[in-house]
Amino acid sequence: MLLTIATTHKPATDLGYLLHKHPDKLQSFSLSFGQAHVFYPEASSDSCMAALLLDVDPVGLVRKKGNEGLEQYVNDRPYVASSFLSVAISQVFGSALAGRCKDKPELTQIPIPLIAKLTTVPSRGGEALLQSLFAPLGYTIKCDRTILDAKFPQWGESYYYNIELHHTIPLQELLSHLYVLIPVLDDEKHYWVGEDEVNKLLRHGEGWLAKHPEQNLIAKRYLKRQGRLVRSALTQLVEDNIDNTEQHEQEEAVVEERISLNKQRLAAVLGVLKQHGAAKVIDLGCGEGKLLKELLIDKSFKEIVGVDVSHRALEIATERLHLERMPSMQRDRIKLLQGSLTYRDKRLCGYDAATVVEVIEHLDIARLATFERVLFEFAKPNMVVVTTPNVEYNVKFDTLPAGKLRHKDHRFEWTRLEFQQWGNKVAEKYNYSVQFLPIGDEDAEVGAPTQMAVFNK
Repeated sequence: MLLTIATTHKPATDLGYLLHKHPDKLQSFSLSFGQAHVFYPEASSDSCMAALLLDVDPVGLVRKKGNEGLEQYVNDRPYVASSFLSVAISQVFGSALAGRCKDKPELTQIPIPLIAKLTTVPSRGGEALLQSLFAPLGYTIKCDRTILDAKFPQWGESYYYNIELHHTIPLQELLSHLYVLIPVLDDEKHYWVGEDEVNKLLRHGEGWLAKHPEQNLIAKRYLKRQGRLVRSALTQLVEDNIDNTEQHEQEEAVVEERISLNKQRLAAVLGVLKQHGAAKVIDLGCGEGKLLKELLIDKSFKEIVGVDVSHRALEIATERLHLERMPSMQRDRIKLLQGSLTYRDKRLCGYDAATVVEVIEHLDIARLATFERVLFEFAKPNMVVVTTPNVEYNVKFDTLPAGKLRHKDHRFEWTRLEFQQWGNKVAEKYNYSVQFLPIGDEDAEVGAPTQMAVFNK
C-alpha cells in the first residue's frame, strides 16, 4: 500500500523537516506486521513529494495469530489502505503527527498546499462515502475506481479506489485526518480495540471530529461498532465541542473582570474545602487548572486530581502548573485525568470532596441527570461543591447585552430559586444535606454574581 504527500510550498523541501525524514535518503522501518519504507520521488525547492510504502507480511501475521485455512493467506490485507497504514503513519511519521518539528517548529502551524494520494482505498459506500468523510474537512477529492481484474472486465468494478486529496492545511492536520479516516473507510482493524482506542480517536480527532457531520459513522467504524466504546467517544465529543477551554475562560473573564469574580470564586471554594477538612480533592471539569494551582499551594491538601474531557485543557493545565519541572514530592500530590463527566468512572471514587466550578451550565439540561448519577450515586464523595452563575445578576454587567448569558456556550443559567430547587432535589435523592452560599458582593435585588451549593453526606 502506498501513500504519497506532495507540496509546492516554498521551499518545498521543508516537507522533509516536517516529516523528520531527509529527502536524500531511503529509510526503512521494521513494524510488527512488515516493513515501511520512506523515500522521495521528487525533492526540489519548487516541488517535493514524500512516499510511504508499506509492505505487509501476511504469512507472518497468520503465524502470529495461529489461524489455519487458505483464506488467512489469500485476502486483500497486504494491498489495501487499512489500519496497518494508520499504525505506520503514527510510528514512522510520529513527530509530524504530534505537530513537532525540531529544526523549524514554526512550520507545524503553517497551512501549506498539500496533495495526498492513496492507492487501493476500500470504500463500500462508494465515492459518496469518500466525499462525505473528506469534503466537510475542506478537501477537494478525486476518485478513480478500480475494476476487479483487467483480464475479466465482465466481473465489473470493485469497491477499491485510488484517491487524491487536495487541501491547504498544516501537515499535522492532514496526517490526523488520514490516521482516523483510513481505518474508517476500511471498516476493519487488525488489532484489539479497547479503551485506548477511544483516547486515540479523541486525540487525533481534536479540533475537527466534534464538528464533523459523520461523527457517528466515524466513531462506530473506528471503534469496530463496540457500543460501549462508541457511546463513550460520542459523549466526550459532545462535551468537547462545547468546551473550547481557552476561549470560554477568556470570554467569561472579560465579562467578570471588573469585580475579580474568579479570584473570589476560587477563594470561596478553598475556604469551604478547608472548613470541612478535605484532604483528597477531585476537581471535575478542571479546565486550565486554576483551582488545582491554588490547592497545590496549600499543603493540607494531600491528594489532588483534575479531570477534564478536553485533551487540550489538560495540556494547558500541565504547562501552567509546570508539572514537568515540579519537585517530586509535590508532583506526587497531583494527577490529571482525561474523562467524561457523564460517564461512570471508577477513577472518580474515593475522594473527600469533589469540586464542580462553573461547569454544569455547559451541560445540556437533558444530560444533567446523567451527571448527577455519575457524581452523587456512583462517585459519591463525602462533600460536593458546585458553583454556577446567577443569571439574575447579569443585568449588572455593562458589557453584557440584555437577555444574554455570560457565554454563548452556556446551555442555561439559573436564578437563585432555580439553583436551590435543583440542589434540594439532588440532596434529597442521593442522601446529602445542602447549603447555599453567595460568592461576590450581593445586590439587594438580584443577589450575588455566583451561587454555590455545598453538599455533605
